[in-house]
Order: sequence, then structure tokens, then C-alpha cells
Amino acid sequence: MERKERIHETVRKGYTRVAEQSCGCGCGPGCCGSADPREISSAVGYSGDEMEAVPAGANLGLGCGNPVALADLAPGEWVLDMGSGAGLDAFLAARKVGDDGRVIGVDMTPAMLDRARVNAREGGYGNVEFRLGEIEHLPVADASVDVVISNCVINLSPEKGQVFLEAFRVLRPGGRLLVSDMVVVGEMPERVRSSVSAYIGCIAGAISRERYLALIRRAGFAHVEVLEEGSFPLSSMANDPTARMVMGDLELTPDEVAATESAIASVHVRAYRPE
Repeated sequence: MERKERIHETVRKGYTRVAEQSCGCGCGPGCCGSADPREISSAVGYSGDEMEAVPAGANLGLGCGNPVALADLAPGEWVLDMGSGAGLDAFLAARKVGDDGRVIGVDMTPAMLDRARVNAREGGYGNVEFRLGEIEHLPVADASVDVVISNCVINLSPEKGQVFLEAFRVLRPGGRLLVSDMVVVGEMPERVRSSVSAYIGCIAGAISRERYLALIRRAGFAHVEVLEEGSFPLSSMANDPTARMVMGDLELTPDEVAATESAIASVHVRAYRPE
């Protein structure tokens, strides 16, 4: 199996487990003994009002930022959410763009799509749809959306340059890209860097800030800028399907944990497709 296929299969398996985890209470993984999704989401930038506004099962506590808060969405705009998961950011975007707008969520995990679609029906979101697909090959027409958002998902791709090319392709001229993601800002322990499974924890798949921004520019984007940057402790990834492996199965020493945390940062990046 090729490296990309191996990583994608690991991602699907991990997120399938998260999507299917349920206690019948509709509150996501937090009610089953994992970390409270609301606490994690609050820590990465979601307000209490935002979390109350979406279906209870949409927030799984898996993001590393709040791209919708930085997107300046306007009524009537079309938005694409790459790696939409259970729909948290898609539903927040839908409230911003209104009935005249549209939100398309793309995810490659069927179980996540099932969960997102149930959330959309229960929440009455008629302006949201979820499609099965990979972010390296988006099932979206050329120049058809105004905004592309993504939340800690591009790290999962071994072909990040292709992801940004696809984002550029589907954006209309003048459209904008808003992503929250993880980048490398220091030396990461080799055992974490070399672990394929840790891709799902958005750790081993991280690349340097400079290379990340360069790939966006290489795809054709202009006015590429980091809007915010901050540290991201591993504890904020407690609901990620393999983050616990980084803390447990790899048996990292306290020094390795500290080195991993100091080596990664969350960034919020904005870029534009030229007119």
C-alpha cells in the first residue's frame, strides 16, 4: 500500500471510531469519558454562543481553531469546508451566509458524513450539504465558491500542495481561503515525526510554517498572511483518535512531550485567489 493510501486508511479508521462513538445522549465523545468537547473548543476560540447555536452532536472537540470567526462571511456567499467532520464549522458558516448562501462540507469518512447529515436534518439546515471526497480531489466544480475554510485537517494530507491547488481551483476569482492548522516551529522528537499513526493527531504530519505558507503561494494565492499564531498543548487533542497514542502507546518521556508541544503551533492563515 502506498504511503498516501496508508495514511488515508489510518485517518478513516480513526475518525470512524470517533463518529460512531455514542452514549445515546447526543453530546459527542465527551459524555463517554473523553475530554469535554466544549472545553476544548472554547480553548481554541469558539464562544459559548457559537457552541449553543449548532446541533449538540456537531462538536467533537477536534479542531485547533475557529476559521469561521476569521472569515468575515457575508449573506449569500458560498462556502466550502474541507474536512467537515460532524459539521461544526459548516453549521456556523451556514448561519452567517443565510438562506441565500450555501455551505458544502467535504469529508472522506462515511461515518462522519452520516453523522453530519443527521445533525443537518435535526438542526433544519437547508443550506448545507455534505459530500464524500478527499481534500486532494474535491468533488466541487471549478470557480464555484467564495470562501474555503478548513480546521486542522490539511495536516492529515501527505499531499498538502495538491490540497491548496484544489482550494484555488474551486474558488471564484477574488475568493478567500481561511485555514486553522498546525505547523512546526521547532525540533520534534523523531519517534513522533516518524509515526504514521500520529498523522491523525495533526502532529507528525505538520510541516514548517515557512513551507506551509510557501505551498499556499505556489498554488497561486496572493496576500498570504498569518492572522494568529499560538501554542497548542497535546491536552487540547484529547478527543483525537490517536493523540492518546502519542501520549501513551509511544511512551514518550516527559521531556519528549514537552519537546513536541514546543515544536508545534496553531496558525490561522488567510489568502486570496487573485481577481
